[in-house]
Amino acid sequence: MSYDGKFEPRPDSGNLNATKAKKSPKAADYFGEIAINMSDMTNVRIENGLTIVKLSGWKKTSKSGVTYLSLAVNRYVPEGQSRAPVNDDIPDF
Repeated sequence: MSYDGKFEPRPDSGNLNATKAKKSPKAADYFGEIAINMSDMTNVRIENGLTIVKLSGWKKTSKSGVTYLSLAVNRYVPEGQSRAPVNDDIPDF
């Protein structure tokens, strides 16, 4: 998918775009959104009360030449359990 417009939410995917003009040295270098399927929290890891979400990212260029990172949630699968069918574009960690 090339990014040339508004973010279109899809389950467990998102994007990060480079900030064009930082207003201060502490401003973020990238900004974006990710849509996490909160109804399926079965394959996430909890550590010290924190939900750990693995992300995978791909550097892409839009049709208009804008570089961005395409993101996907990479669901945690406990050792000994089989992974549910996933999008083949998401590499395993």
